[in-house]
Amino acid sequence: MQMFDMGPVAPMLVIAIGNPSRGDDAIGPLAIEKLAALGLTDVELLTDFQLQIEYAIDISGRREVVFVDASVDASAPFEFTPVAPAGDVSMTTHELSPSAVLETLRRLGGEPPPAYMLAIRGYSFDLGARLSKQAAQNLDAAVAMLAARLDARVITSAA
Repeated sequence: MQMFDMGPVAPMLVIAIGNPSRGDDAIGPLAIEKLAALGLTDVELLTDFQLQIEYAIDISGRREVVFVDASVDASAPFEFTPVAPAGDVSMTTHELSPSAVLETLRRLGGEPPPAYMLAIRGYSFDLGARLSKQAAQNLDAAVAMLAARLDARVITSAA
């Protein structure tokens, strides 16, 4: 159930996090560009430099949410893991974790949708740097997996 009256929303939401000016940190926004070019239906795509408390509104009423971000800790090419609502130290800062966004919705009385973290392995995050070759390859593999998954989820829900 959608907690906030935002009109109809796409059942699937992908939120990408990253800074296009910091080398491999551009992975999130670039993933959104690649997904947008595919013209997936019933999928909303958002991107930002960091997660904010307001994203609790955006995730309300969704069937599924996927957070996408670059990671120095993920195994190459990427890791795709479930995210559960959890209060953490980020809930008191201006930058939230995906778990904290889900927990914020829960604390507001909403039911968080199933959510996943797509952590794409990055290597270089210097200001002004370009996307590294290895990160570009990881990005392509991650987008291919996510596009197939989103397409299959949309087809399954329409049947």
